[in-house]
Amino acid sequence: MTTRRRLPWQDPAGRFSPFKLAVFVLLFVPAIVIAARYESGELGARPVNEAVHQIGNWTLKLILISLAISPGRAILKWPRLMQVRRMVGVAAFAYAAIHLTLYAADEAFDLRKVGLEIVLRIYLTIGFMALLILAALAVTSTDGMMRRLGGPRWRRLHRLVYVAALLGVVHFFMQTKANAAEPYVMAGLLAWLMGWRLLAWRGLRDARWARWWAMILAMLAAAGTAVGEAVYFWIRLGVPPSRLLAANITFTAGIRPAVVVFAICMAAALAGVLRPPAAARVSPAAD
Repeated sequence: MTTRRRLPWQDPAGRFSPFKLAVFVLLFVPAIVIAARYESGELGARPVNEAVHQIGNWTLKLILISLAISPGRAILKWPRLMQVRRMVGVAAFAYAAIHLTLYAADEAFDLRKVGLEIVLRIYLTIGFMALLILAALAVTSTDGMMRRLGGPRWRRLHRLVYVAALLGVVHFFMQTKANAAEPYVMAGLLAWLMGWRLLAWRGLRDARWARWWAMILAMLAAAGTAVGEAVYFWIRLGVPPSRLLAANITFTAGIRPAVVVFAICMAAALAGVLRPPAAARVSPAAD
């Protein structure tokens, strides 16, 4: 007996879900905005190259959003969030595939040259490895593949998303030639997400304390981001680490990545604290 395939905007029971439809539509928005900016000539002197970078940026953001869904469910006590995790993950792969396609377009679809660049340039090799992982996860994301692989093996395979995220952050950092602030924000958020996963693996995360763990991890991720940035500028430019660490408090050099990481992670934790208990009702089972 075959199982009827659900549409993206249907919940696990096959009913229409406004929540899933809203997420499905929102996943198209970044690509549409970038395409519109390309058509209007707002992407600069090298529009295809700029589109490559912006799509790649959104690929990494979507990977991090997909990883944030599980802690978001625990912090907000909102099980329905799990219904869109698969959708966001597949969208991340779609954006990664568009990223590679646009890169090939920027090279006039000279596939030999593209292949050589991927082999010879380490940051492109790293990015391509992340794409291959995302492709494997997208192909095996269906219920049918989950049954074929078996639950434990499927879960082990899909933990590779953390490897893809790490490779994506490294790829982003290495190809950033000027301002490295945004890659550090991405790295800090990934550190928070990995910390959350580590607590789960060690059995230290209790649902009753999820919000407090989120706050502690926010502080640790922000501190790690600040130290990492300070060490980078010390090695690369000789800037005394104390000077950059102080800039996170004095704001003499603008808002630093560590502050952004702390604000995002702490906002997520506080959202859980402020969420009304009545809103944390039981939802249909996750996909």
